[in-house]
Amino acid sequence: MYRIGQGIDFHKLVEGREFWLGGIHVPHNKGALGHSDADVLLHAICDALLGALSLGDIGQHFPDTDAAYKGIDSKVLLQRSYQLVCERGYSLVNIDSTILLQAPKIRKYVDEMRAAIAGILNISAEDVSIKATTTEQLSFIGREEGIVATANVLLKKNTAVV
Repeated sequence: MYRIGQGIDFHKLVEGREFWLGGIHVPHNKGALGHSDADVLLHAICDALLGALSLGDIGQHFPDTDAAYKGIDSKVLLQRSYQLVCERGYSLVNIDSTILLQAPKIRKYVDEMRAAIAGILNISAEDVSIKATTTEQLSFIGREEGIVATANVLLKKNTAVV
């Protein structure tokens, strides 16, 4: 049995914050504003994983009203989200994601992001797709006021070997 999940996350970009994306630090003059490290890509993947099994969303499991999650590394949130998936007898087949941002250009960081995500989820980097696009200077993304990430995941029910 297979299950598909979809996730999306938005964050405002501000000066004075580190920019974390796909589990790595990306040099930039702005960073995403949030209760955690505000890694929109990892948050979208968390939501996709949780949604595939009707487990709610990242805010339900890791609320921004809980001081325990203040400044938390989103890699921890991703690992915990995937643990919930594994506990229900599923494994991850692949991820397809898209990041919408005007700047910085992230092409040179994509392989490192894929490796970081794959390492957390115990899959091959070849099973992690990360694409990026600008909005051609349209909207809050084009004005470099924010960033959006979407993610789709395919989960497969583990079968017992007899």
